[in-house]
Amino acid sequence: MHMISAVLFFLTHHPIWSFLLILFCSFAMGILLSIWRNHGRWLFILPILGLLAAIFNIFVTHYVNSLFLNAVGTEGTAIIVYAEETNSLYNDEYVWEYEAVLKTSEGQDVVANFNTMSASIYPLRNAILIPPKGEGFVAKYVPGFERNILIMSDESDYGKKWVMNKDLNQVIKAEAKFASSPNNPKFISEYRQALQAFIEKYRDGPDPALLRQYEQKLEALDATEREQQP
Repeated sequence: MHMISAVLFFLTHHPIWSFLLILFCSFAMGILLSIWRNHGRWLFILPILGLLAAIFNIFVTHYVNSLFLNAVGTEGTAIIVYAEETNSLYNDEYVWEYEAVLKTSEGQDVVANFNTMSASIYPLRNAILIPPKGEGFVAKYVPGFERNILIMSDESDYGKKWVMNKDLNQVIKAEAKFASSPNNPKFISEYRQALQAFIEKYRDGPDPALLRQYEQKLEALDATEREQQP
């Protein structure tokens, strides 16, 4: 498994070299197959497939790496000890370079490097959730090649806060719609569902005062509905 992890690490952390290597290998195989099979079509087929694979690698391989490490990886803990903003841009935001220290389950310290684009994060989302410098987080790795780490965002404090804030925004949005038209049955239903979902999910959460506040709002909403019934 550590060999697979090493290959995925190279593909995700060195996209330009990977792109050139995949193209070179596909072109070389096309030449060899054309000589062996005595047919020139391989000179066109394999380079085209290689180009598609190289493009696939740039956009998808880090997801494959995340799924692989989550499936077979061993759990450890890590902390980012260095973070630096670069001059490169990705999605109109500056790319950051990171250095982290992984503490393996055997107690070994391993230095791991990654950046905004190469970081492997689980669960897969359309968001790059990298922990702040100095804050510990849960990570997975394959013994034998520990430098390839997976950030387990939802098992770490910063990720849990991000998820809770996202769920909280759903309640705030539903509450605002309800406030704009308190007699709208659709808004009432959406507000109730948002409150119930949040209360159920965070019943044993870190903010009991907020939970109690939402329970009171749900009780008030139910009481208002009962009063409005004929």
